[in-house]
Amino acid sequence: MVARPHRRSNGVMTAPAPRGRAAFAGLAGAGSALAAGHLVAGLAGMPTSSPLVAVGNSAIDLAPTPLKEFAVRTFGTADKIVLLTGMAVIIAALAVVAGLISRRSRLPGSVLIGAFGVLGAVAVAARPDFTTPALVAPVMALIAGLVVFALLMARGRSAVDGETSEDRRRFLTTSAAVVVGAGVAGAAGTALGRGAGADTSRRLVGARIPGVTAPPPGADFAVSGTPTFLTTNRDFYRIDTALTVPQLRVEDWRLRLHGMVEREMVLTFDDLVRRPLITRSITLACVSNPVGGPYISTAEFHGVRVRDLLLEAGVRPGAQQLFTTSADGFDTGTPLDVLLEPDRDALLAVGMNGEPLPAEHGFPVRMVVPGLYGYVSATKWLVDAEVTTFDRQHYWEKRGWAKQGPIKTQSRIDRPRRRDSLPAGPVTAAGIAWAQHTGIDRVEVRVDGGPWRTAELATDVSRDTWRMWRVTFHLGPGEHTVQCRATDRAGHTQPEQRRPVLPDGATGWHSVTFTCA
Repeated sequence: MVARPHRRSNGVMTAPAPRGRAAFAGLAGAGSALAAGHLVAGLAGMPTSSPLVAVGNSAIDLAPTPLKEFAVRTFGTADKIVLLTGMAVIIAALAVVAGLISRRSRLPGSVLIGAFGVLGAVAVAARPDFTTPALVAPVMALIAGLVVFALLMARGRSAVDGETSEDRRRFLTTSAAVVVGAGVAGAAGTALGRGAGADTSRRLVGARIPGVTAPPPGADFAVSGTPTFLTTNRDFYRIDTALTVPQLRVEDWRLRLHGMVEREMVLTFDDLVRRPLITRSITLACVSNPVGGPYISTAEFHGVRVRDLLLEAGVRPGAQQLFTTSADGFDTGTPLDVLLEPDRDALLAVGMNGEPLPAEHGFPVRMVVPGLYGYVSATKWLVDAEVTTFDRQHYWEKRGWAKQGPIKTQSRIDRPRRRDSLPAGPVTAAGIAWAQHTGIDRVEVRVDGGPWRTAELATDVSRDTWRMWRVTFHLGPGEHTVQCRATDRAGHTQPEQRRPVLPDGATGWHSVTFTCA
């Protein structure tokens, strides 16, 4: 038998470990670290303390505004999946490097894995909702990563000087155990993070939510290609900064209303829903929605008027905004003069389309304010509301967006679609228009730069909801371009010139080019 080379006490090996096994050790160490951190975060009920999630959230917060807009524009609601996938690829690549540079000594790879652990801990500590126990997850992740890396490097080392069948079996068994263990830990952490308690709370709250009200006849032109008047909860657009959805139970939920008020209030969920619940159909729109974009939806929301709560608390003179914060630390500021309008019906919503709010849309309580873009009005997972002045800047304002975000009058073509090929003859153009809290007066449509024609409008449900339109043209063969523009009840017609979404929402006429044959 050939004698094995000695290993010095400082961990330096006399011959390099095989590349494949060293690379696998790096990958397995990193994967085990992430899985362990995810599991511990789930067990602790603090999913945002998972190192992967915390680093991802920090990446979202630190990314420059143009990059955020590029992500939303390019990937839409899949932007968070793309971020996590990109992070996984980068971590995997660095883990392979960690293994390859450690073929003679575990020290370089251990240092790199340790740096990963420190980065995770710093990201966790930097979160607005940080508490000291949250550091347990990144610490356990670091320990798991270092232990697995050291173990697999030691097992893989056996091939340096003549591997026996027992050595090979030991390495394969250890590797399989690590892969299975990491997979189970990661899956368990994800399941725990989804919050079975929150699901149970939603079922218990269901009996308190009024049923959905059918929209009046003629509220949409879905047969002509528009959306249905109400958007299902599953299809309602979602744009927010939460990499993982906060999971809150109604039993634990509290809302603190404080600041420039006469009477500070702390409300439980029961305190809130004992007050009169109202139901309103409201169209919400994202400020990141480009001309003709998809980030607009309508739902029936059930909740308590914000105005009533503010009057109950007593707003002091000089107050200008309601600064609201979500459970994951996101914040925004909403103008008080809007919230206090008697006919605005800004809500602390607890229900959506006849059921409790879905977790993705803010369960148990969120803000809904007609007529304002969501970035200044639609705080989800609401836990804190401070009456203050505009001196305090909110999350998006710090990143270059406007302080106040009234929704602009806009319209969109839903049919025909870009590059459609249609039969020559009668062609029906159909779409939506919106001007929340003003209402739509008319929509005009033209083809190939010709005269404007006034479109047929669907039943007017509310000035706080979108309005469908349609018009039929007789077109010959060839390429055609249809354009639309809306005019609101204040007499304002949306401008032709296109402007980007930053800093306060896009403008411009939407156009679609298609062919007839």
